[in-house]
Amino acid sequence: MEGYLLGLLVVAANIIAASCLPTTVPAFLWSNDPHRSFSHYEQRSVNYNVISPRDLAKDVLNMAGWSQLLCSGEKREQAAAVALVFIGNKLHSPDISRKSETDSELIELLKASFTDSSFSMAFPYVTLSEDSEPLANSLLSGFMENCDHGFRNNEIAFVEPCFVEGANIKKLENLKAVNDYVNARKEIRMRGTTDLIFICNDKSSVFEASGTTQVEGKMLADIIKNMQQDGIIYTVLYSSEPYEMVPLGGFHKLERFLISNDSGNDSANSTYCDAVCKSKASILEGFLVGLVLLIILLSGLCCMMGIQTPTRFEAPHES
Repeated sequence: MEGYLLGLLVVAANIIAASCLPTTVPAFLWSNDPHRSFSHYEQRSVNYNVISPRDLAKDVLNMAGWSQLLCSGEKREQAAAVALVFIGNKLHSPDISRKSETDSELIELLKASFTDSSFSMAFPYVTLSEDSEPLANSLLSGFMENCDHGFRNNEIAFVEPCFVEGANIKKLENLKAVNDYVNARKEIRMRGTTDLIFICNDKSSVFEASGTTQVEGKMLADIIKNMQQDGIIYTVLYSSEPYEMVPLGGFHKLERFLISNDSGNDSANSTYCDAVCKSKASILEGFLVGLVLLIILLSGLCCMMGIQTPTRFEAPHES
């Protein structure tokens, strides 16, 4: 009976702990810049740490090289004319690796962009909370805070319902306005500057007026296609701010589908074990050893409890 109650307490504690953990969403960054220098940055990498939106902004600047595009005083080694920040409303971290009703076209676009672009990064675990500021504004604030010498003379634009605070930020009405804006800026953009554009998709977005649920992937794909057709070098940061919050400690864990080399199907069958794999293997090994020792201990205790001494003894026989 005591063991049964202890088991219930352990399960209840795990459920409570999981419910207190924050929601996590994935973020992907990629670029089509063929002249990008890889002397300081890995061509393709994954950050498996759990990070905040402000940490994401810092990593995008420092690890992905956006500081060269956005920050004054930085040596510019990239030619990207547009830095696009797309904030979706559907994806949670587990959606990347499991079959669900989420936008499959979007997931395939993100995976293809990660594996096929000249440079790409992935951040599977970005924390969100219901009482935090809007993700777009948090990212923009993070960019500004981590640029030591301020922003370059870049033009910043956003599409409603994005909420971004700052002076001299241009407001765009819809996707057509975005395409027109990018084409117009192509002619008048100053050499050595990058336009920063925020696009958000939420419940009130005009992009979902059609009522369809799988529009996010097509929306992002159309924007990228238009920039490619116009010969614009771009870099894209995708993240998500979902309607519903799912705790990080839920029962579904994000599988590590993201590859660390250029091969597609070969990587899925690879037996290489990196630092994350080795740490998980050590934890699992310790758990299994502890479980075996616990079973041995319980078996010994049960055997000892089963030993019974006689309550009566025969009187010695007289010879």
